[in-house]
Order: sequence, then C-alpha cells, then structure tokens
Amino acid sequence: MQFSPYLNFQGNCKEAFEFYAQVLGGEIIAMMSFAEAPPEADISPEARDQVMHAQLKVGEQIFMASDAPSSYKPAQGMHITIGVDTPEEAERIYKALSEGGEITMPMEETFWAQRFAVFTDRFGTPWMVNCDKPQQ
Repeated sequence: MQFSPYLNFQGNCKEAFEFYAQVLGGEIIAMMSFAEAPPEADISPEARDQVMHAQLKVGEQIFMASDAPSSYKPAQGMHITIGVDTPEEAERIYKALSEGGEITMPMEETFWAQRFAVFTDRFGTPWMVNCDKPQQ
C-alpha cells in the first residue's frame, strides 16, 4: 500500500511543481493540461492552459496535483512532513519553501528534533520539516 498526497492549486500548479522539483531534488514525471482533455470534456478557454494532472517523483515518493481554481479551498488539518538527515538540509529546505509563505513555527531545535519547523508556503501548501535527534 502506498499513500500519495494530491494537492490542488488556484491556477499555479505548474509553477508550484517546478519549484518543488527544484527545492526537493525531484523530477516531474507527468504534466497534463486541460487542453489535452477530449473535446467532449467542454473545457473553458481560461482553463485550457491549467494543469489537469501532474506527478512529481522525489526519491521513491510521488506527489500528485492539479489546478482547481473554481473549487479550490486552502488545505486544512494536514501538513506534508519532510524528514531529513541533517540540520543543514532541514535549514535549506525550510528557507526555500517558507520564503513568501506563512510561518507557524520557525526552524528551531526541539526536545525531539535537531531542527523542526511548521509553515505554509506561498502556494498554500502546509509543510513540516523535521530532522530528528540522533538515537542514543
């Protein structure tokens, strides 16, 4: 069994996924626009260039997404958590993803982690970045 986040965007899915691929070292393995839908789908002209379906592979993980501007609602009650091995990697990812976003808890040391942060990026995606303390 595998769980994959499916994110919705307000019309900036392509921009968000290209940014995530760059920051997270991933590869966009699919990006289909609404213009590629069959003619009977009756896609509005303003939606034609928006993303109908995208897949981003990061390591063995797959993220999927699409634009859904007419039904978009900000994510609530969840975060995508990124677990990293070093404080430096935690800081790098936090700095890049949180820029222009809303920080709930800035990057800091906690009783369980060398580095931990909670924020929502500029695209509306809620994240947690965690670098555990070494096991003793």
